[in-house]
Amino acid sequence: MAVKQYNNSGTQGMQDDKLLLKQQRKRAAKPLLWVSMGSIFMAFAGLVSGYIVSRGFLLEKGQWVEFKLPNQFIFSTIIIIVSSIVLFIGQAQAKKNIERAGWYMVATLVLGALFCYFQIAAYQNLISRNIYFTGPGSFTSGSWIYAISFLHLLHIFGGLIALSVASVKAARHSYSEDDHLGYTLASTFWHFLGFVWIFLYTFLTFYR
Repeated sequence: MAVKQYNNSGTQGMQDDKLLLKQQRKRAAKPLLWVSMGSIFMAFAGLVSGYIVSRGFLLEKGQWVEFKLPNQFIFSTIIIIVSSIVLFIGQAQAKKNIERAGWYMVATLVLGALFCYFQIAAYQNLISRNIYFTGPGSFTSGSWIYAISFLHLLHIFGGLIALSVASVKAARHSYSEDDHLGYTLASTFWHFLGFVWIFLYTFLTFYR
């Protein structure tokens, strides 16, 4: 009997430790996300600063080349705004019906894929106008557009992975109406990426 009680006590202790570790991870998840988003924003701020310095230097020398941004960037901007709206609705639904909220996230995934399509179409548009990232015939202003937008696109891929994981967990009922932190974190990251793109597109449109 004593051995049995000891085993039960040990099992209970392990369960308590796992529960405590899970709670600690949950508490740390949101601050870590904000730190990572701050780091990402600072990286883009650095790129924007480099763009401004480069533009000012080349303008003085008369070597800055101006060109119209691809219309595909407009379409992708509209799409990412719509995707955030859809996801906001999904977040509201998550408190009532997590399974239904998962479908809103799936819809956001589709819109995110469409965003990527128009970004790639924008690069094809630039290439068709002989605007290249590097190599013969390339110029600095064109290279900056590629660098800034492509770095954002890479983060979008990361956002799509986060949304995919959250969608699968919602479908498998790994979340509940009272406990869906992963869903919330993935949504927050996606809204952040949308904000960054709107900022970048607005900046590049009016600071040519």
